[in-house]
Amino acid sequence: MPRYCLALDLKDDPTLIAEYEKYHEKIRPEIAESITGAGITQMEIYRIGNRLFMIMETTDAFSFEEKAAADAANPKVQEWENLMWRYQQALPMAKEGEKWMLMKNIFQLS
Repeated sequence: MPRYCLALDLKDDPTLIAEYEKYHEKIRPEIAESITGAGITQMEIYRIGNRLFMIMETTDAFSFEEKAAADAANPKVQEWENLMWRYQQALPMAKEGEKWMLMKNIFQLS
């Protein structure tokens, strides 16, 4: 089962960070459906300061490109993404329009 790790920053404002966390206590059902429907079987988000770290486990058939296309065509997901962008900011090295950035695995204890 593939595992992906991604990073993103929040705006460094305690009030906004608290609101963002509140939204994630119970996400909207249609957002959860878009996640699981894309082949994501497990997802966790961790925070330190204003840095977010996401761990995703997926089916072998999962595709970032297919997930992005499905999200772009889903008005509820777009509404959620626009709302979340109020709290988020791109990492300093992100390209224009890039949000969650895939992290490179540099060590694994086997």
